Amino acid sequence: MSSASGVRRARCPEEPRPPPPGGMLWDLAGEIRTLLTLPAALTMQVAHPAVGAGVDEHSVFRTDPWGRAERSLASLQLWVYGGERAAEEGRRLRRLHRDIRGTDAHGREYHALDPACYAWVHATGFPVYRHAQRYLGRRPYTDAEERRLYAEWLRVGRVLGIQDRDMPQTPREFWPYYRRMLAEELEDTAVVRELVATDRYVPPPDRGPRVPRAVLRLLWPLLLPLFTRLRRFITIGMMPPDARTAIGLPWTPRQERRLRRLGRVVRTVVPLLPERLRYLPPAYAARKAYRKGARG
Repeated sequence: MSSASGVRRARCPEEPRPPPPGGMLWDLAGEIRTLLTLPAALTMQVAHPAVGAGVDEHSVFRTDPWGRAERSLASLQLWVYGGERAAEEGRRLRRLHRDIRGTDAHGREYHALDPACYAWVHATGFPVYRHAQRYLGRRPYTDAEERRLYAEWLRVGRVLGIQDRDMPQTPREFWPYYRRMLAEELEDTAVVRELVATDRYVPPPDRGPRVPRAVLRLLWPLLLPLFTRLRRFITIGMMPPDARTAIGLPWTPRQERRLRRLGRVVRTVVPLLPERLRYLPPAYAARKAYRKGARG
């Protein structure tokens, strides 16, 4: 008997793959309109007491907000456009969160990789994308588009190491889970209050597009009040209304009208931009390389 026939080879599990080129996230995740949705998703995440406590105790969002945002955005781009690097980025994030643990404001122990917490952090992206589409897109998603988007978001979750058993597998299963989280888990945490505050100091960016650091520092006392008010407006506005209510964030009809006007401008102007300006650099590079490979 040959050794090949006598030994059953163990099959290595296949690496999770990011969403496919040409899919919905391929068009959405790297486009500059997505930048308007990220603060809402982050605020919904930290409205979970365990997630909020982890960010409060272990994040550098107070001391290095711009660097943290830049690193988070670069990571997100890898999830969708990173190809073979996506799975390694998922492993890196799990290693990064392995030692994040502590006690939340209610005295309950938490761990960043607890499946319920880790899944919620990822889950927030889907309702925020769906809600933002009503302002930033030409029309709301159809049911079929929502199913496609959710299926792709599940693929991103697998890249991040989220098990299928820990995430609803269809939009129909997602919404009861989502409503339960709003009703039973979310609250106005200390980190939520900081993220939507208009009187909290934020250091100036280290750099800006074609603006020297010294000039930014000089102008920052004038720009900061405008920045914090805009951040609050975008954060709450791009958050689904039921999430706003669950967290206790106010929103007025006047603000809604302003957001709709802003949405009309954004969805008119952004599609007219050349692709290299419309997409973030990693997304643009990946899209360009994919087209070149498809032609070749």
